[in-house]
Amino acid sequence: METINIHQAQTDLSGLLARVERGEEIIISNQGVPVAKLVPFHGSSNRLKSLGNDQGLFLVPEDFNDSLPEEILAAFEGHEM
Repeated sequence: METINIHQAQTDLSGLLARVERGEEIIISNQGVPVAKLVPFHGSSNRLKSLGNDQGLFLVPEDFNDSLPEEILAAFEGHEM
């Protein structure tokens, strides 16, 4: 991840944005202090591509909605048994 100063960012904003579109992240600093980070913007359309990638890797157990055992419920509530 490259760090550039504000003057460089102002001079070559379009070039920086092209790099960010390709997946790079760039930090902009002011007198050596980081003040901003340029990162790619991923809209909701990219999210749809990832849905279902883990399908079949985890199966919900039959007892998923059953009540918790008393000792586990007590532990969650901060009680000792």
